[in-house]
Amino acid sequence: MVRIIMHGANGRMGKVISGLVAADPDAEIVAGVDIAPGDAAYPIYTDLADVKEEADVVIDFSTAKIVDHLLDTAAAKKLPVVLCTTGLSEEQLANVRKMSREIPILKSANMSLGINALTGLLKSATKVFGNAGFDIEIVERHHNQKLDAPSGTAIMLADAINDAADGQYEYIYDRSQRREKRGQKELGISAVRGGTIPGTHEIIFAGPDEVIELRHVAYSRSIFGNGAISAAKYLAGREAGLYDMNDVIAAMQA
Repeated sequence: MVRIIMHGANGRMGKVISGLVAADPDAEIVAGVDIAPGDAAYPIYTDLADVKEEADVVIDFSTAKIVDHLLDTAAAKKLPVVLCTTGLSEEQLANVRKMSREIPILKSANMSLGINALTGLLKSATKVFGNAGFDIEIVERHHNQKLDAPSGTAIMLADAINDAADGQYEYIYDRSQRREKRGQKELGISAVRGGTIPGTHEIIFAGPDEVIELRHVAYSRSIFGNGAISAAKYLAGREAGLYDMNDVIAAMQA
C-alpha cells in the first residue's frame, strides 16, 4: 500500500486523484495540503510542514509559486515528490535539479501514459522521416479556458523530436510575418483554442506524396490522474534523483 499526500488536494486534479485512489487497493491518500477548505475523506493542512501522517510520497498538482517551498519541506521530511505542476521558471527548474540530489523527484510536463509513450514513437519516427526530408508540424487543440499557448505538452513533443534530430529543428510558432518557403529544418507548432475541445495533439510528418499522422486525445483528466498514481507507486522507496514518466513506462515493460 503506497501512502500518498495530495498537495493541491482541493484543486480539480486533486479531486480527480482522490476519487481514483479511493478505488485503488494499492494506494491510499493519508493527508492533503491546500489553502482552500474542503470536504475530503482525509485531513487537509495548509502547509506540508504541518502534516502529521506518515507517508511514502507526495503528488503535487498545485501552483508554481509554492513549488520551491514544497521541495524544501519534502526534503526536510525525506519525502519523494511527483511534481505535476507546470509553468516553472528557469530558476525553479534549476532548483528541481538541485533538490533531486536530496530526494527522488519525478517531473513531467504531461502525466498521461499515452503522451509519454508517444514521445518514444516520435523519436523513432523522426529518425526515419526527418532523415528522409519530411516536414514536421505539431497542431494542438484545447478548450477556450486554457491560458497558455502552445501547450506544455506540445513543447514536450517538439523537444522529443528535436532530441532525436540532435537539435537541428527551429521551432516556428507564427508564419504571418514570413513571406518565404518553409525551411527544411522548421518545426511548426500551432495552437487552436475554442469551445470545449478536449486536449488534442497531432504530429504530422509530411513528405512527397505521403503523410503520416500521430494523434492523442485526452477525453478526461483521469488519464493524468492515473499517470500520477502510477508515478507515485514507482517513486516510493527510490533513491534520490530526477525521474520522468519514461522511467515509469520502462518499469511497466520490465
